[in-house]
Amino acid sequence: MVRRAGLVAGWFILFWALTGCVPLATVTPEPAAPEVQGVLIDPTSEIGPISPYIFGSNYGPWVSLRPETLPLAEEMGIRHLRWPGGAWGDENTVTPLQVDQFVLLSQRLGAEPYIHVRFLNSSPEQAAELVRYANHEKGYAIRFWSIGNEPSLYEAMGKGWNAEEFAAAWRAFAEAMKAVDPTIQLLGPEIHQFTGTDDVDPKDSAGRDWLRTFLAANGDLVDIVTVHRYPFPNNVERTSAMPEELLADSPRWNQIVRNLREVVRNATGRDRPIGFTEFNSHWSNAAGGATTPDSFLSALWLGDVLARLIQERVDVANYFLLVSGMAQGHGALTPYAPRPAYYVYRLYRMFGAQQIAATSSEPWVNAVAARRKDGALTVMLINRKDEALTLPLHVEGIADLEVEVYRFDNDHSAELVESDRLRFPATIELPARSMTLLVMQDW
Repeated sequence: MVRRAGLVAGWFILFWALTGCVPLATVTPEPAAPEVQGVLIDPTSEIGPISPYIFGSNYGPWVSLRPETLPLAEEMGIRHLRWPGGAWGDENTVTPLQVDQFVLLSQRLGAEPYIHVRFLNSSPEQAAELVRYANHEKGYAIRFWSIGNEPSLYEAMGKGWNAEEFAAAWRAFAEAMKAVDPTIQLLGPEIHQFTGTDDVDPKDSAGRDWLRTFLAANGDLVDIVTVHRYPFPNNVERTSAMPEELLADSPRWNQIVRNLREVVRNATGRDRPIGFTEFNSHWSNAAGGATTPDSFLSALWLGDVLARLIQERVDVANYFLLVSGMAQGHGALTPYAPRPAYYVYRLYRMFGAQQIAATSSEPWVNAVAARRKDGALTVMLINRKDEALTLPLHVEGIADLEVEVYRFDNDHSAELVESDRLRFPATIELPARSMTLLVMQDW
């Protein structure tokens, strides 16, 4: 609920100087002024464009969209589709017909297609042939490509390939693919479980850090540095996270992104685009639990993670997975109906494309804001707390606006719940564990 308020407090503008695209200069933020209470939006402080490829997903030949769910997928707002996704792509050779079907689906969804070529039991020549077929013979002009899937797991799976060996082989694949089409963008190395923490990040059997080894060999050739992360299960028993554990994880993503940028900068001497081409709350694919990937709480985690990736100006993010069977927790869609994660993307589909400054003084509430092409100011507010919160809302330099309130929580599925004309500062009421989208415009 949104209410008018009549008391104006002094406020400040907190501007995060965030980097996201190449080439970029390192910017030192100005010292923050004393913090205002509540949520502060400053439409005059533009941070920059939001990459549409943050709203991506994974898809593969082992899953399919049925007539019941294809219209839902078309309305989901997916803008970047990774295929064939997961380990399947390293265990199977895709056919020309499968490529054609994937491109057709991408076009129907309005998503940029992205193919990761097979690495295991494959060759640079086979990878180059796939590029030739897609971009020369068929004229699909597919820009985004990667090589292999989670190579940092190859040794543990008994398939060989330490970090140095993979880095050298990756280069041979990359050069062969770019020789066919120099315009393609190569993503990599697609390692698993990156956090930027030395005792956690994957290393090979000789103790070499996978990401740093890859960048030392291929920092001049990779276009977008990409990793994967699934924070749970994080125990020997492989049990799902407790609700408090899950919702305490999403704030970590700001620092994880900064850690990734620091590794890239130190290894290559420059900033590069970065991405998370597989991510979800759990890698275990469990279903039916309070926090498993098919749960509302996992969707709330997802909504907050996306907000933080926007804040940190990440270039690519692909949720795992677009659709799955009823027994598997991964999948924003089942064969017949949407899951909670689906509504997170529906909410973000109404969000703006030009990020503006937004801050929240409440630790449990994350705020991110953007201007839409139609001029509307959009504000996403995620309340992770297990109780409702009431906060002041300030909009710098604006006296009043028409406001539409959209809500995603246990009782609402990304739906309009209220509209009103507000004078600022106003008061906003955020239900327990909820996402609230404000669309503000002077109609």
